[in-house]
Amino acid sequence: MNNTKPQTLAAALAQAWTEGLLLPSGGWLAALNSSEDAYLTQDLLAHRLAWADVTTGQVRCWKSGGPSRSAELSHAPLAPTGVRMGKADFSDLQLRAPGVEAEIALRLGEEVSPARAASLGYEEASRLIEAYTVSAELVCSRWLEAGEAPPLLRQADCLSHGALALGDWIPWSATALPDWSRLDCWIQRNQEAPLRGQGGHPLQDPAWLLPGWLRHLSRKGMTVPAGTVVTTGAWLSWAELSPGDSVRLGFEGLGEIRLSL
Repeated sequence: MNNTKPQTLAAALAQAWTEGLLLPSGGWLAALNSSEDAYLTQDLLAHRLAWADVTTGQVRCWKSGGPSRSAELSHAPLAPTGVRMGKADFSDLQLRAPGVEAEIALRLGEEVSPARAASLGYEEASRLIEAYTVSAELVCSRWLEAGEAPPLLRQADCLSHGALALGDWIPWSATALPDWSRLDCWIQRNQEAPLRGQGGHPLQDPAWLLPGWLRHLSRKGMTVPAGTVVTTGAWLSWAELSPGDSVRLGFEGLGEIRLSL
């Protein structure tokens, strides 16, 4: 493999995304020396596949998260063709054995400049949220080894994103939010017994990641547009869905989503 740089990797991943290919990870890790190289690959991939909104010139939907508050957060742009509202049918997408994650998505109510993002703390960042909703992320990989691929390669592949379903938006009010630590959620595949959980978000509060996420989006001098959406990590997950499966997923008091593969 010649010229194993982020540009070459982005071209290979773009082909994998559009043609449903699987790439062997062997040899590709040489394209990435750091997390910044993985983020550059994401940017190049998004540019090649025209994920940016035509009005703002920026990607409008993202994922962000981390395993704990003490760990480094990771971020990735999402393909707009895979972001769908309401009862979503994803049977047209080439997703290999996807898993599904119950998540909460947030939507910005105003634009955020690089200068503002640089100084944001949690309290101020949370006041920038306009609305939130139940979301269901389908996760899958373009790597042959899937979750066993090296972390930098999974990061370059948009953190193994497949598609995203969004529910009805709920106005954000700091005085009327759920108790995140006690929030019940569930995932049900077909007619099987639901998987249930209470609390369980790795950051305890889905809005906790906002300052880091906004600094990432504005790191090259770009203002983050109002209306930008971020889904914020898994509360509960179900692995290896199959074509024809139907999924029902929800959070107590916040609504539910139904999707099909």
